[in-house]
Amino acid sequence: MSAPAFQTTCLPSGQIVPTLGQGTWFMGDRSDLKAEEIRALRRGIDLGMTLIDTAEMYGNGAAETLVGTAIQHCRDDVFLVSKVLPSHAHLEGTIAACEASLKRLRTDRIDLYLLHWRGHVSIVETIDAFNQLVDAGKILHWGVSNLAQNDMQELVNVPGGSAVQTNQVLYNLSRRGIEFDLLPWCRQRNMPIMAYSPVEQGRLLTHPTLSALANSYQATPAQVALAWLLRQDGIIAIPKAGKQNHVEDNHRALDLALSDDDLAMLDHIFPPPTAPAPLEVL
Repeated sequence: MSAPAFQTTCLPSGQIVPTLGQGTWFMGDRSDLKAEEIRALRRGIDLGMTLIDTAEMYGNGAAETLVGTAIQHCRDDVFLVSKVLPSHAHLEGTIAACEASLKRLRTDRIDLYLLHWRGHVSIVETIDAFNQLVDAGKILHWGVSNLAQNDMQELVNVPGGSAVQTNQVLYNLSRRGIEFDLLPWCRQRNMPIMAYSPVEQGRLLTHPTLSALANSYQATPAQVALAWLLRQDGIIAIPKAGKQNHVEDNHRALDLALSDDDLAMLDHIFPPPTAPAPLEVL
């Protein structure tokens, strides 16, 4: 890839990916914002935030269409992630959904294709579909999203399940439940977690303690929340930003190093889990 040097992590396959990417949930829905959203995605790519996450669900395909336009000039520099809905996750449905996503994305392959969440289709059938897509060159890797630790254990125990590359889940300062079981389980297998909604869809931005800490660094609350995630090994954060200056602000989180005292204070304000809990989703 031609992007500049950047903080990275490694998928189980050996694929190197940026730890700070770009999410697209709620992008592409409004025609009056599309041009600026495309510029924002392209600015992120220029800054090295070349992992772009989308899904067939987002705007009923509108986000994928937006991404497809944004990456036309630099497809080979982008690590493209998309997702199949669980209602489509049977054999024929997964293949058809992937082909529809490829058309909207205007590309011949998806780098990482995820099951968006677990539904009623057998995971074995979904893996069979993923394998057929890999064999056809339409996806390069596959993974999952919103699976709890027990689901992940079941997944790796079925034929072909050990090829899973990541689990994309809700993870931020205010949603730390995965630290009790899922995150350690993934780390034992050198499998990165992809953290969606890393600033809790903006709700963390008004937290008074986070704001005070950000002010002490001449930073923003979003940068502190992202820096808290990115300091950890094996975490990929995918904040959504629809404006170029927002993308640039997110990128600056890579230069923010929180002190041990700051981390202890954040642990006090946002306590880590002490017992297992159901996986949180948005």
